[in-house]
Amino acid sequence: MKRSRFSEEQIIGILKEHQAGMTPSELCRKRGISDATFYTWRKKYGGMDVSDAKRLKAIEEENVKLKKLLAEQMMDVSTLREMLTKNF
Repeated sequence: MKRSRFSEEQIIGILKEHQAGMTPSELCRKRGISDATFYTWRKKYGGMDVSDAKRLKAIEEENVKLKKLLAEQMMDVSTLREMLTKNF
């Protein structure tokens, strides 16, 4: 996954500028981002504080680790079942 040029703190700061009254087109021009990027950020980080964003990132990382563990366990179970069904 491509790493963002902006940290969560910066993204939330940009969204707070929008809430303060700047138009999205002005913000995008000023920060060098596309309109689609702005609206994606607003959808994901809208209404969050910096601490909420950090917690979200930690939860997403933990979710990735848990999915990987689950996939490995499912592979182990599948292999064991296959070995038990074979006639020796």
